[in-house]
Amino acid sequence: MAHKLTPHFADVQAHYDLSDDFFRLFLDPTQTYSCAYFERDEMTLEQAQIAKIDLALGKLDLQPGMTLLDVGCGWGATMRRAIETYDVNVVGLTLSKNQAEHVRKLFDDLDTDRSRRILLEGWESFDDPVDRIVSIGAFEHFGHDRYDDFFAMAYDALPDDGVMLLHTITGLTGQQMVERGMPLTFELARFLKFMMTEIFPGGRLPSIEMVEDRSSNAGFTLTRRQSLQPHYVKTLDHWAAALEANKDKAIKMQSTEMYDRYMHYLTGCAKGFRVGYIDVNQFTLAK
Repeated sequence: MAHKLTPHFADVQAHYDLSDDFFRLFLDPTQTYSCAYFERDEMTLEQAQIAKIDLALGKLDLQPGMTLLDVGCGWGATMRRAIETYDVNVVGLTLSKNQAEHVRKLFDDLDTDRSRRILLEGWESFDDPVDRIVSIGAFEHFGHDRYDDFFAMAYDALPDDGVMLLHTITGLTGQQMVERGMPLTFELARFLKFMMTEIFPGGRLPSIEMVEDRSSNAGFTLTRRQSLQPHYVKTLDHWAAALEANKDKAIKMQSTEMYDRYMHYLTGCAKGFRVGYIDVNQFTLAK
């Protein structure tokens, strides 16, 4: 059962608790660390990140007074937008100490009577009822062996008319690579190993079919899937350009090795999305 599982605190904190100041060197002012949505070409990164959040929240049919669970809430931008736009109560889950502290301060500054909670815990120990669930850029950290437990938790937490919006990076299966003439090269294999050991320890990408099958097994109905693949290319290009522009600050704050590692990560991922080895999708799942 899900409540017996231990959240991957160490893996998540190894990346996200590096330094909030370091992440601010390349993220937009909302500190949204996931694919933006460039609805219009002239959008700034901040505008596109807010557009992505609005895109996700708009698929949930949120009503005033509902309670929204944000699984892997990051620095809180989605919850803040939900409160301000939909007048809902929010519960955020994060395994990052830095993010939890940041969100607490953010919540203190919000002018609202709605309930807002930030919990330094994983979904594995969460069992409160909620009305809607959003999860953006967290599913990649769960591990394939926990998908069934996650979807079971989400299904049980939601009411009969509940909806979950799952936003996650997805990868191709080996067979799909062959069928599309995109073989697993040594260069790609080396980059994937680099990502799973030096950037996101324990990270695993699901395939689209994996998300669809595992969510269906739990009882969910997929009502829509939307790919944002070209938008992640642009997002990563923005991040890499910002980090490069802040190279001296980044090295002073961390090290030359850390700067080089992150540039390799950001530019390499952009190439992966550009070529088509990886995608990012929003899955709208109805109970």
